[in-house]
Amino acid sequence: MKPYNLEELRLLADGDEDFFIEMLKTFTEELPNDIIEMNNAIDNGNASLAYQVAHKMKPNLQMFGLDLGQHIKVLEQWFKSSLQLEEVLPHAKTISSKVNLVCSELKQDYNL
Repeated sequence: MKPYNLEELRLLADGDEDFFIEMLKTFTEELPNDIIEMNNAIDNGNASLAYQVAHKMKPNLQMFGLDLGQHIKVLEQWFKSSLQLEEVLPHAKTISSKVNLVCSELKQDYNL
């Protein structure tokens, strides 16, 4: 079973294969950079930037069927509450691992 689900993206593309492939390329090119930015923000204790990046990624993660909402929510809570960095790190690691895995598999599966 694949770590992603492209049903929502297929619905959005509505049969336009060029659009579908372009969205895959955009995801695999931009999301790894967002992950780096998110992790750098966390490493620097910048909860505000980590929140912004995580929040920006959320629609893409949902569109590609990545069930990471609870992990994103923890990053958002870090900014809004008194969560400690140690509580945030495992969630950031899960997000990073899953996004990197999905990007790698999409590149392989769609010859991107």
